[in-house]
Amino acid sequence: MGESSASYIHMVHHLIEECLIFNMSKEECMEALSKHANIEPVITSTVWNELQKENKEFFEAYTSGRDQRAAEIEKK
Repeated sequence: MGESSASYIHMVHHLIEECLIFNMSKEECMEALSKHANIEPVITSTVWNELQKENKEFFEAYTSGRDQRAAEIEKK
C-alpha cells in the first residue's frame, strides 16, 4: 500500500473515531462521512470492520451502550 493510501485510511480511521465520540452507528457514520467528507460508504465500512476486529471488546461495549441508551429513550 502506498503512503497516500495509508494516510487516507488513517484519515478515515480518525473520522470514524469522531463518529464514535458522537455515538453514531456504523450506518450513521457511513452516511455522515459520505455527505461531509466525500468518503465512499464502502471505504468507511471496510475501515470500521477492521477496527471492530482489532478492538472487539471496545465495540461490544460501545454497541451494548448504544442499545441501552436507545432502550432508555424508548421508555420515556
